[in-house]
Amino acid sequence: MLDSTLPTKRAIAQGVLRSPAGELLLCELVYKREWDLPGGVVDLHESPAACVVREVREELDLAVRVGSLLAVNWLPALHGWTDATVFVFDLGTVAASVVEGAHLQAREIRALHWTTPGDWPGRVAPYNERLLSVLHGHRGGTLYLEGGSPVS
Repeated sequence: MLDSTLPTKRAIAQGVLRSPAGELLLCELVYKREWDLPGGVVDLHESPAACVVREVREELDLAVRVGSLLAVNWLPALHGWTDATVFVFDLGTVAASVVEGAHLQAREIRALHWTTPGDWPGRVAPYNERLLSVLHGHRGGTLYLEGGSPVS
């Protein structure tokens, strides 16, 4: 491969699902303390959009359609992980009853929570709290963020 000597970077795809009331869906994960958006690591030769559809289907048993790209968020290295590029997609609005009936992948997802900004402190990582705060009020266009904060 021509790029075999170039650096590699993790890619992560996540999705924003909203309730009709405007709440954001977060996953309570088995393998880490902080809640997070649905999604996961992009596989080799997989697009970020295909990844978020696959991850939501596997982990939440929900079929979603990818909407617009809301944000690209660069995460610095943290807790033994290398830096990563996170693609955050709009997955639309779903009824709370759809999520309440979801069959969760027990080895990864403990529970799902409809959340508002007051629920995030102490439950999500600081960089995700910044990301969620930016996304909560954002309408239109794709944002570029670093560590969850807009770059001026």
